[in-house]
Amino acid sequence: MKLKVGLAQITPILGDVAANLTWHLKTIEEAAEQGVELLVFPELSLTGYRLRDLTFSVAIQPTGKDPIFVQLLDASRDMDIVVGFVEADKRQKFYIASAYLSQGQVVHVHRKVYLPTYGMFDEGRYFAWGDAIRAFDTRFGRIGMLVCEDFWHVSPPYVLWLDGADILILTSSSPGHGLATEQKIGSARWVEQINQAYASTLTNFVIHVNRTGFEDGVNFWGGSTVFDPSGNLVAQGPYYEPSLTTAALDLNQLRRARTRLPLLRDERVGLTMRELKRILED
Repeated sequence: MKLKVGLAQITPILGDVAANLTWHLKTIEEAAEQGVELLVFPELSLTGYRLRDLTFSVAIQPTGKDPIFVQLLDASRDMDIVVGFVEADKRQKFYIASAYLSQGQVVHVHRKVYLPTYGMFDEGRYFAWGDAIRAFDTRFGRIGMLVCEDFWHVSPPYVLWLDGADILILTSSSPGHGLATEQKIGSARWVEQINQAYASTLTNFVIHVNRTGFEDGVNFWGGSTVFDPSGNLVAQGPYYEPSLTTAALDLNQLRRARTRLPLLRDERVGLTMRELKRILED
């Protein structure tokens, strides 16, 4: 009932998949030396974020036939790994995706459901949106994955919670913006509040890994976190610096938190479905 998690807070090189793969493999080796059992990389960790017209040249498929993924699958034989990449499907639709790798296999791929097109964001111009939100089974229990904007909408975490996920993994390329107070940028403060709220409201572990570095004048703030099912901060990476931060999770906390606060037991899913249907019909 113990799980050692690694938060691989890295600075990808924009468009250079080969160089980023090398950084992944090096980080995996470092994590293995520290006894990490689940290592999480940020959104688009293999490609960088502000890809624009580079999107189509860096897209890959998460299979053992891909020369990039075959090396990551091999590295996952002794450690579960979450990586971010651009996925190309068989008809050349492109997705922002995260893959969960374990024991040499692709266990699950999540395609980003919400593509922001406000402010500095223009994802909808280059990517197709995913159309599934599913939890999946791992050797550490049932897990759900979301990518950045997915988590800022209430419905995806809620659906994963109802689908049995006890651990939520959020990966992001969250840029710094907003007013800074107490040496913390506004976007960092807001994201951390959201992560803590979901952890305590859903009585789940929430693992968030955010990237670092600059791209095209945009600064990514890092600050990756783990919150436990009571909403307590378990571990946090530094702001603005690449790092490997580890956290030891006591999975027995799920039982203790839900005994104390039986929100999952008392959730009225049928009522929610009826009211959602009414709202859609109206």
